[in-house]
Amino acid sequence: MRKLEEQREVLYVIRTLDVLMSSGVGLEAAIHTIGSGGYGIISEDFSSMMKRLQKGSSRGMGPELKSLMSKADSEGYRRLLNTMYTNVTQNTDIIETIRKQGTRMENERTESVEKYIEELGAVPETLLSIGMIGPIILAIAGLVPQLMSGDLGAFMQLPPTSTINTVVNSGLILTLVGMFMIGLKAHTKDPGL
Repeated sequence: MRKLEEQREVLYVIRTLDVLMSSGVGLEAAIHTIGSGGYGIISEDFSSMMKRLQKGSSRGMGPELKSLMSKADSEGYRRLLNTMYTNVTQNTDIIETIRKQGTRMENERTESVEKYIEELGAVPETLLSIGMIGPIILAIAGLVPQLMSGDLGAFMQLPPTSTINTVVNSGLILTLVGMFMIGLKAHTKDPGL
């Protein structure tokens, strides 16, 4: 759950950091702004880090960022924290690096959404096929004993009507279960953006 929330919010955090720091706000103030809320689990992480820094119960910004890196589940969030850590320890150009990360993450999101849309494209046709053709075939199977009564019934032994009803009803239930499973499969592939 944490990983999904991190993936959902990290691009917005990157864009916010970019805007804030491009307008002259320092890294610590930008972290404090993001920690004040609006970015889910990342806001909680930044807020708790800033509280420890303000209390003086931490070893500094660098070690705090390092500990957050070990806590991060998503690759994008870990990369962002690593960039921030590098800026604190080596005074690198964080704005340009964050912009590049934001562009890369935006492209990755676009690709994942396009892939999801491609995979999802066949789901409506599959559901329609199963939902329409399955019951038609089962209805025909249920009518066969009535069609074969009389002279045709002498050529082959037909099962009792209760057996045919059970088969048709079971088939309809299996059709519904199959449609549910296909819908569930489509839902679990959701990139969560």
